[in-house]
Amino acid sequence: MLKSFSLEGKTAIVTGAGRGIGKAIALAFAEAGANLVLVSRTEEQLKEVQEEIGNGRTIRAAADITDRQQVREAVEKAAAHFGQIDVLVNNAGMNIRRNAEEATDEDWRTIMDTNAQSVFICSQEVVKHMTAGGAILNISSVGGATALKTGVIYAASKAAIIQMTKVMAMEWGERNIRVNAIGPWYFNTPLTAQLLQDEDYLDSIKAVTPMKRVGELAEVASPAVFLASDAASYITGQTLFVDGGMTIHGFS
Repeated sequence: MLKSFSLEGKTAIVTGAGRGIGKAIALAFAEAGANLVLVSRTEEQLKEVQEEIGNGRTIRAAADITDRQQVREAVEKAAAHFGQIDVLVNNAGMNIRRNAEEATDEDWRTIMDTNAQSVFICSQEVVKHMTAGGAILNISSVGGATALKTGVIYAASKAAIIQMTKVMAMEWGERNIRVNAIGPWYFNTPLTAQLLQDEDYLDSIKAVTPMKRVGELAEVASPAVFLASDAASYITGQTLFVDGGMTIHGFS
């Protein structure tokens, strides 16, 4: 039974792998035995993660995941190097925090392109190489399912990911390609560090989180390994909220 949780012999592409949740997932996948392709705009961050993994089964591909040609080249590099692609983690994302009245058209394009269109592009390009089936894991957010203070555009982009997950799972299921999503709440990452230093803000997070704390990166990386592995072979089209119970309350 425990062997089904292994990623031994599988090749995984992880976008946004240079820091935060993407890095944590990449490290966990490496520990689970996967061959890895690390993708991000920032070559130096990827190099640091590759060196930290240091297993000889990890390559990097610097790419803008909103640019189809750059994504295609990264995917083809992965396929040429490892011979197959079994897992895709669409993790790259960003936000510009503005309320609905102040948000601009440029904000919309930037956030939607990075968070949602990248999932569409990367999934389309990778699925061509999943000839023996595979698993796609999209990193959404609790903000895609409940109200947050992170802005209407961010919420729309993350809700789009949840719906794309369902439709892709429906369309590709007969090809033995599973598509699932994870919806994280607050985790200790470099991007959230400054926000979480505000004690009042941290207290407001804890107040709506039944477990009364923010998450640690290992707590989102482990579910990612599960959903990518054969242990989740009959799970598709689902969004797993890794949130300490926060979605019970919402956060307005």
